[in-house]
Amino acid sequence: MSKYGSFPGTRPRRLRTTPVMRRMVAETRLHPADFILPAFVREGVSEPVPIAAMPGVVQHTRDSLKKAAVEAVEAGVSGIMLFGVPEDEKKDALGTPGTDPDGILQVALRDVRAEVGDELLVMSDLCLDETTDHGHCGVLDDQGRVDNDATLERYAEMAQVQADAGAHVVGPSGMMDGQIGVVRDALDQIGREDVAILAYTAKYASAFYGPFREAVGSSLRGDRKTYQQDPANVRESLRELALDLEEGADLVMVKPAGPYLDILARVADTVDVPVVAYQISGEFSMVEAAAEKGWIDRERAILETLTGIKRAGAQNILTYWAVEAARMLR
Repeated sequence: MSKYGSFPGTRPRRLRTTPVMRRMVAETRLHPADFILPAFVREGVSEPVPIAAMPGVVQHTRDSLKKAAVEAVEAGVSGIMLFGVPEDEKKDALGTPGTDPDGILQVALRDVRAEVGDELLVMSDLCLDETTDHGHCGVLDDQGRVDNDATLERYAEMAQVQADAGAHVVGPSGMMDGQIGVVRDALDQIGREDVAILAYTAKYASAFYGPFREAVGSSLRGDRKTYQQDPANVRESLRELALDLEEGADLVMVKPAGPYLDILARVADTVDVPVVAYQISGEFSMVEAAAEKGWIDRERAILETLTGIKRAGAQNILTYWAVEAARMLR
């Protein structure tokens, strides 16, 4: 007996004594197969174009995108999500490049499938924001509002051309009511029951999308608060989740990831389908900026943020660090 009282009989620190001990008792483990790489391909460029707000990330050429896909395969990453950036003069009110079989996204899908086949899940962003001259995720009515049902017709066409171009998975990201059901019907009508749908189920109207707007050359005027979710709401996400599952979603997503870990945990506790989270551009750029200043340990911060997302319930994570993180883990 110490003069200061009894020493503790239970000592949790025993399970933290060495790296091997900590690794053995770790409750959450990251693996390269957890990751999906978002990638941008830009029409009409001869060299990759750096994205100033996202250090180390580029708008790819068709050739550099194929190399990036091969690197993802070699790193053990599960998928690549493609975003197409058409030439400005091709954008219009209907987002025509999004349904043109020779639009940049469809060309890139064919390129990547030809390069990696089925070794990597090739996913496509199914949304109009990159292809419209107004930058919104849908068709506008005569009062400048996003017309939900007219937009669904465009999404159906997009789903079919993306499937024809080789997408294993389509990701409807526009937050239109009924989008999953319409996309599922459109795919089934052309005999593509094999193409999976990753539903952007809880996509919030977030301030953290800023760098992404540069990445896709966004023409957005105004905001997306009438169709993306209010950051204050939880029950709304669960309602969206129920609708997406009823309409045939194969996987569901929470976006952004870090600021919405509570939503991610609620979704993961509710469903029996794979849950995905998107660590978005602003989350990425904050870490990169702080690391560039010498304020944080960059590699530790990368793995810590990804571990937190997985701990909250994500089975898979879209992250711009996908290949780098996979290499760290290996």
